[in-house]
Amino acid sequence: MTDPISDMLTRIRNAIAAKHSRVDIPGSKLKVEVARILKEEGYINNYVVKGDKPKFTIRVFLRYDAKGTSSITHLSRVSRPGRRVYTGANRVPRVLGGYGVNIISTSQGLMSGKKARQANIGGEILANVY
Repeated sequence: MTDPISDMLTRIRNAIAAKHSRVDIPGSKLKVEVARILKEEGYINNYVVKGDKPKFTIRVFLRYDAKGTSSITHLSRVSRPGRRVYTGANRVPRVLGGYGVNIISTSQGLMSGKKARQANIGGEILANVY
């Protein structure tokens, strides 16, 4: 597999399309951090790391409202292995005018675009969520 982050996002998109309540994803430290950011921003209910290293899985519990609509309407990969997208500290983009979130890999770890803007840190834009 050449792009495990893209695989994670696709598994989440497919689970939302099929109205599943949870999805299992092969684990890595980076994927756990992406799940942490999605939980902090309120896009998923929770995530659980199952199993021991080196082979473990991340179980992501998806969030739906009373009507059955997912809190994630759009989940896309920005920086890919074939085309990396970087941003400076003063040019961190806003997603949907601040309603959405971008996930940025910085020198201080993964963080949302809002936190990167507050900390005045740039990095690689991994994904956009809204």
